[in-house]
Amino acid sequence: MPPEEDSPAGGGEGDGGLVLLQARKSGSTRKGCDPFAQTQRSKLQHRRARINQQINKEMRMRAGAENLFRATSNHKVKETVALELSYVNSNLQLLKEELEELNSSMDVYQNDSESISVPMIPLGLKETKELDLLVPLKDLISEHYGEDGILFEKEIKEFMELRQAMRTPSRNEAGLELLMEYYNQLYFLDSRFFPPTKSLGVFFHWYDSLTGVPSHQRALAFEKGSVLFNIGALHTQIGARQDRASLPGLNQAIDAFQKAAGAFNYLKENFSNAPSLDMSAASLNMLVRLMIAQVQECVFEKMTLLRAQHDFLARLQLAQEAARVEDVYSLVHQTMTQAHVKDYVPFSWITMVHVKSEHFKALSHYFAAIALCDCPVASDAELPEQEKAFIQFHITMPEGPSLRTLLQDPEERRKLGKAHLKKAIMKHEEAMRIHGLCKILRKMDILQEVLSFAHKRSLSKYSEIDHEEDFFETGDAPDIHPKTHQKPEIKSPNFSQVKVTDLFHRLGPLSVFSAKNKWYPVRRVHLMRGENGFGFTLRGDSPVLIAGVIPGGCAAEAGLKEGDYIISVNGKDCKWSKHAEVVQLLKSTGEEGVEISVITLQGSEGPKAADKKAAAMSSGSGLLKSNKENSRKSLMNNKSASTLLVWSKKSKRSKKSTYGIPFTTVGDNEAMY
Repeated sequence: MPPEEDSPAGGGEGDGGLVLLQARKSGSTRKGCDPFAQTQRSKLQHRRARINQQINKEMRMRAGAENLFRATSNHKVKETVALELSYVNSNLQLLKEELEELNSSMDVYQNDSESISVPMIPLGLKETKELDLLVPLKDLISEHYGEDGILFEKEIKEFMELRQAMRTPSRNEAGLELLMEYYNQLYFLDSRFFPPTKSLGVFFHWYDSLTGVPSHQRALAFEKGSVLFNIGALHTQIGARQDRASLPGLNQAIDAFQKAAGAFNYLKENFSNAPSLDMSAASLNMLVRLMIAQVQECVFEKMTLLRAQHDFLARLQLAQEAARVEDVYSLVHQTMTQAHVKDYVPFSWITMVHVKSEHFKALSHYFAAIALCDCPVASDAELPEQEKAFIQFHITMPEGPSLRTLLQDPEERRKLGKAHLKKAIMKHEEAMRIHGLCKILRKMDILQEVLSFAHKRSLSKYSEIDHEEDFFETGDAPDIHPKTHQKPEIKSPNFSQVKVTDLFHRLGPLSVFSAKNKWYPVRRVHLMRGENGFGFTLRGDSPVLIAGVIPGGCAAEAGLKEGDYIISVNGKDCKWSKHAEVVQLLKSTGEEGVEISVITLQGSEGPKAADKKAAAMSSGSGLLKSNKENSRKSLMNNKSASTLLVWSKKSKRSKKSTYGIPFTTVGDNEAMY
């Protein structure tokens, strides 16, 4: 571990205090930023980092002691080493339990409502160190763009302030927009300052959301992936804090968990070779399934609010919804207990998911019993619809009388209902037993209360329908077929909803002035107007291109070439100027002539390049497309969004060039001067 990773910036109280001090000095904070959250999260992160360092230290001590134990033949030394090993193992167990408790701090994210509901599992945000980009970006602006880096200090500091703000997003829509804004700005940072063949020399440091283990990479993709992870994590926190006793709260929770699933799924599909475990494919797959299960749980709670209390079909639907929740939580539990995930996921999460699986299986049998015992017997008119629903209700049909007899005979309904209640009570007790195995979950009073209430309710109903003269043996009720009336949806992040402007747009349009392009030093040319004008043709906008040069004309004699971009006229910056604006500047020159500054992209000069590019240029579309794509007003239309998102894939866009056209070919949007 490098020395700078020993204590995370942003991981101690000092850094949290610095953020607060900066906020107070400025008198205001960026919208969506909550610097006061830094003090709580940074203390938690600092404890995680400290515990991980202690665990690493104890692991090294244990490895050394084991090697000595195997190597020595001295009996006394072996006894001493064995005692030391016992002490180290005891310390390791205590440290792991302490870390487990930190990683299971889910109760702080729940809502403050007085209503009783099963807690949800949220994720903590990934922490990151402060990043000083001032010197690296100023150097690259000077070296690559030929501009004075000092003139761009304001833009660099604004970007760094945005990054600092996104470290502590507020738990609401404004916090999500702040993360999205920073994520979208990374598109411009990537295009402007990360050449494909050269490293910027900056490391991005992030800490695992569950273990606090530090990771770092030079690749900007790691920064993008970590921010995207935090977008998903923030959605989980927003979903967990909703008041699920109301319909609006449930709808908001469903939306938040679906968006969290979408963020994690998008990350899994577009980010590979993650250096931290929380962003590995196995972990992200588990998180997507967990979010979908929590959506399904909210759908069940929504059904309980909407359905009529004493309707037979509504009760059957509730039972099937509960069975569906049990089904998806069982899948999550299987995923969490796989080899690559089991040792990483907190034991309290695994236990919580297992408890919910048993709890909702119990509820499915309880609502089946309520439908049979509390709802009135079907009339002749209602019978066909109830028969149709009941045929598809059980996984296997219950033994006994025919379906029609079962639905119309109160005694037969009571018998089957009693069998369902018996199974419900067994599952409630199993859920409570599993819950009791986890020390952390035992501290969650609300979960204990929910489980106890459901268990007592089933016991009470069983006592109510149990008759003393019942001499028949209660059968084994078949399981209920899982079915949902609102299938969860994985909502991918909508990056276009947050519009951003390129902070470094003064460098020029990205179609030309990007990290992947190289150009020769700026040439300043003095032109005098001849009898036939300046002797060149211009094409396009932002920047305007010299599409052709007349042999023997003024432009040719001054040294202008096909493919040159005009970046200034008489000292006026023209990188973003439209065709008509540049023409007007040229026309307004007097007898003293005009001074033009031009650049030539490397690799674009020469007859061979011109021949290759002439065909593409004759259509007149290349430059216009590039200019529209790099409009200074906004980044995010649908087309450019797709370019931003897939950072791990090579761009498939063709290289549209606009500078090899012969001067004799004058297109619709060209003019000769």
